[in-house]
Amino acid sequence: MINQQIPLLGIVAHSGTGKTTLLKQLIPYLRQRGIRTGLIKHTHHDVDVDTPGKDSFELRKAGADQTMVASSSRWALMTEMPEQDHLNLDYLATRFDRNKLDMIFVEGFKHEEIDKIVLHREGRGGILEQLIDIHAVAVASDCLSETISTTISVLNINKIEDVGEFVIRWLENQQKQ
Repeated sequence: MINQQIPLLGIVAHSGTGKTTLLKQLIPYLRQRGIRTGLIKHTHHDVDVDTPGKDSFELRKAGADQTMVASSSRWALMTEMPEQDHLNLDYLATRFDRNKLDMIFVEGFKHEEIDKIVLHREGRGGILEQLIDIHAVAVASDCLSETISTTISVLNINKIEDVGEFVIRWLENQQKQ
């Protein structure tokens, strides 16, 4: 069961479709409307947010299972998980401060059982229908001239205000539940 304390909304697409590009526009749009967002981004690459040679990096490499780097403007907690094969989205979502967020965007994690907006761009490859499952709440696409066969909302991916207003309505529905 996915953590529903903070509403999670997935942004899923085939590689190269523009998930990050959309989020870079959508997050400020929502922030201007008073919505505080968090983000969990899935990556297939080895992630290291620390700087080699710095004390925190060296202490973590020495064997600390968790290392926190903190300043007066931000902090980051790094947790070593060398033997974990599968990321637990529910666990990751519980690491966020509920008092500072209204929702969390989840980029990637396309097979998780959370509400999601499926992105699709003409000519980017990948079959749209492969990404639409029972958790898809909308499709954001630039192929509005072609008929997208779906019973869920279809949004213009190039009109951030359309996508943003959909997310606001979605969030309002989540808060009512």
